[in-house]
Amino acid sequence: MSAVPTVLVVDDSPTVRKIVQMTLQRENIRVIAAGDGLSALTSVADEMPALILLDVQLPRMDGYQICQIIRKNLQFRQIPIIMLSGKDGLFDKMRGRLAGSTEYITKPFDSAELVQTVKKHLVNWQERVPPRYEGMRPRLRRRG
Repeated sequence: MSAVPTVLVVDDSPTVRKIVQMTLQRENIRVIAAGDGLSALTSVADEMPALILLDVQLPRMDGYQICQIIRKNLQFRQIPIIMLSGKDGLFDKMRGRLAGSTEYITKPFDSAELVQTVKKHLVNWQERVPPRYEGMRPRLRRRG
């Protein structure tokens, strides 16, 4: 297993994905990206990220649905999920919590706030990822 945490950023905007990637890579965090829900779920199974940054508004499957699917899977439910959204209303934040999000950041976000929030949830990240996960990837993909 890598000594560097992996963060999955899920956003349909290539610009947002690139900004997040550049911001986190400066902090020695490996970033993988997905532009939609199906790609996100595949990346979770393939990579077992230490944290997920998840946009709310995505094509075909919204962030709330993706969050609920991840939370229902025993293997992945401990992964912190930080919702990213342009919506900053109380209802939207509560909906994120009900779906299982760990935290909610409103776009446009401040890079320093993003880094601080990500680092806060990466504490002890290696303890959440099963050490045998590397060898399980092929089996997970076939079941999918």
